[in-house]
Amino acid sequence: MAGPFPPFEPHGGGGPRIREIPLRLMVPNLITVLAICAGLSGIRLAFEGRVETAVIMVLFAAFLDAVDGRVARMLKASSKFGAQMDSLADIVNFGVAPALVLYAYLLDKAGAIGWIAALLFAIACALRLARFNVMLDDADRPAWQADYFVGVPAPAGAALVMLPVYLGFLGLVPDRAVAFVASAYTLAIAVLLISRLPVYSGKSSGSRVRRELVMPLMLVVVFYALLLASYTWQTMTASAIAYLVFLVFSVRAYSRRATREEAAAKDGED
Repeated sequence: MAGPFPPFEPHGGGGPRIREIPLRLMVPNLITVLAICAGLSGIRLAFEGRVETAVIMVLFAAFLDAVDGRVARMLKASSKFGAQMDSLADIVNFGVAPALVLYAYLLDKAGAIGWIAALLFAIACALRLARFNVMLDDADRPAWQADYFVGVPAPAGAALVMLPVYLGFLGLVPDRAVAFVASAYTLAIAVLLISRLPVYSGKSSGSRVRRELVMPLMLVVVFYALLLASYTWQTMTASAIAYLVFLVFSVRAYSRRATREEAAAKDGED
């Protein structure tokens, strides 16, 4: 007798059929579902006035959403189902949740302008993610360009757009004037998401670290984690500002790399 639920097919109808699903195939999908729950819970908490907890939930959702793919690759548990789940979760956690938390805390004071800014950010995030998925299949893209994102990545956009909230926790009064400035800032981040701005991804550095850099790297990571735990909003504010500054250097590095690659191509033709 057939059960009430259809059998789980992690690789789609055309993939291999598995009678019993290994637990490792479920772990990445569970992380993705937990990320969606955290993002949606953050929205609820924001509209209930518990904004600090809401922001933490949204950042936690973004963290989970950023690691589920890596966990899948580590466990060799990647699947078509998981890829589709992850894409849908990205829109919620990186687009809808940050926009609504920011709106509930500050942008609503700007009236319709604030809502338009929040809406456009969420739409820009969806467009950014759709473009990213399409570009994965672009065989004509030069290999060296894989070291760069096209536009600000969605997880970074989610953290950046909540900069006005971090500043509010540090004492910035969330009045109507600040709401209009925050609306303009939200639109600026939305533009960065869908722009063709080259943003260094760090993929070329690989997953290996030189032996002499292991200890310093561990200290830096621990130091940042301690700062984040002790001075959460100061650290998030500094991180957001540092990332915006980093974008300038990323564009310069891309321009220099493009010049070198173009010169090398000409030398090869000669």
